[in-house]
Amino acid sequence: MINWNNLDTLRSFSKLKALKDRVNLPEAMAGEAGAARVAKYSVPIACGLSYNYAAKAVDDEILDLLGELAAEAQLTEKYAALYNGEMINTGEKRLVLHQLTRGQLGEPVIADGVDKRAFYAAEQKKAAAFAEKVHAGEITNAAGEKFTTVVQIGIGGSDLGPRAMYLALENWARQNGCFKLEARFISNVDPDDAAYVLKTIDLPHALFVLVSKSGTTLETLTNESFVKDALRNKGLDPAKHMVAVTSETSPLAKSSDYLAAFFMDDYIGGRYSSTSCVGGVVLSLAFGPEVFDRFLKGAHAADLTAKETDLRRNPAMLDAMIGLYERNVLGYPVTAVLPYSQALSRFPAHLQQLDMESNGKHVNRFGEPVSYPTGPVIFGEPGTNGQHSFYQLLHQGTDVVPMQFVGFRENQAGMDVVIQGSTSQQKLCANVAAQIMAFACGKQDANPNKSFDGGRPSSIIIGKQLTPEALGALLAHFENKVMFQGFCWNLNSFDQEGVQLGKLLAKRVLAHDTDGALRAYSDLLAI
Repeated sequence: MINWNNLDTLRSFSKLKALKDRVNLPEAMAGEAGAARVAKYSVPIACGLSYNYAAKAVDDEILDLLGELAAEAQLTEKYAALYNGEMINTGEKRLVLHQLTRGQLGEPVIADGVDKRAFYAAEQKKAAAFAEKVHAGEITNAAGEKFTTVVQIGIGGSDLGPRAMYLALENWARQNGCFKLEARFISNVDPDDAAYVLKTIDLPHALFVLVSKSGTTLETLTNESFVKDALRNKGLDPAKHMVAVTSETSPLAKSSDYLAAFFMDDYIGGRYSSTSCVGGVVLSLAFGPEVFDRFLKGAHAADLTAKETDLRRNPAMLDAMIGLYERNVLGYPVTAVLPYSQALSRFPAHLQQLDMESNGKHVNRFGEPVSYPTGPVIFGEPGTNGQHSFYQLLHQGTDVVPMQFVGFRENQAGMDVVIQGSTSQQKLCANVAAQIMAFACGKQDANPNKSFDGGRPSSIIIGKQLTPEALGALLAHFENKVMFQGFCWNLNSFDQEGVQLGKLLAKRVLAHDTDGALRAYSDLLAI
């Protein structure tokens, strides 16, 4: 039987709190002892990726207690309940099935009279067939010419994840002969966003993907109208240039305004939807269905690893539990995600939504207030740019900010240059290694401005190269980490009521149904 209990009621959590400040990180990471930690504290994820946590302030006793806490919180059992189709999203009374978009993890899940794995696979197959026809010139614009650009119109999870995945694979696809169509994205209701994209593409040769599960998302439908006006002004029929990704029950599903419609359902949350048709249509058009399939295989491989019952062999659960120790025992409110890969330039932005929208909650899954901190603030930028920006605070600021590095031994391009005895890639990797040790060990100096306390914890996910499989595994690792932390905090990580209040007030403003300060702000903004 599964029990859903608050973190502060678990016996192992009380024991864990007694181990605060147990590890002196500068001492632990110094000399040969540090080298031994690097070799010991590492676990494979999938697809050549590994999670190394040597520079985290943990030791075997803390890890043993974290394993005890994971067992007491029944993390493995709750994950199994999720992928076997139990109702985990209590706020909206829904199943949570995003892992099912990339493979079967347990029993067949039948919902609404449908085998959901078969449903997701069929929609992906439909998207693949459509993409292949576009690439072959069987589906063209009204003039019989091939499309050269695909533009996704969506917001939140319909933009951040797919955009981050596209940018992560664009250079790899160009280098490996898989690049089919350039992809662009319109998300912000700010008209400058759509106007800029429309002015910088060849409109007659552009195919637009409208993504809205409900078919009623205000920002997305506003941008659709913006695009349709632009197409009509060019003498083009919008229905020949648009497809929809939506639910079968939405007003977009059977509309003649679209060349085709691809379906998702309420069991796939927006921020978890990159492996559904939300990401599948645009990525299959951009790179080909085979590349998207490889991406899915990588995600599924990491999902399988997350089933491990031994904490030290389950990287997503281990990452989650160490993060929980930092948040709830050490008291660190922020986590930095630092990919040393330009291809992952928008990955931290996706993780902001994934983590903060999932676990930024102050009540548990039963609607009761919790008395402990939950999700951390997530931010980040790719290295080495961040080193010349906010690393000053990370090194010498008054707050300790745990860090999650991501790095690869090889670049995607297969191109490099030797300068001063080393390649660009070697310089990039040298910076990762140096930063991890600088944060952990610091440096004492008689000049206080040049003194570094150290003791700044970090982990690194490291692989050979950022391939489609590696990207899928990386994405699933973080999705599963967030899931496990939500389970431990006894949260519903799969609704997002926090985005609703502002939308409701915005509708009042547009209807001129305002008073007090809301009216005053509306007047200031000339609404």
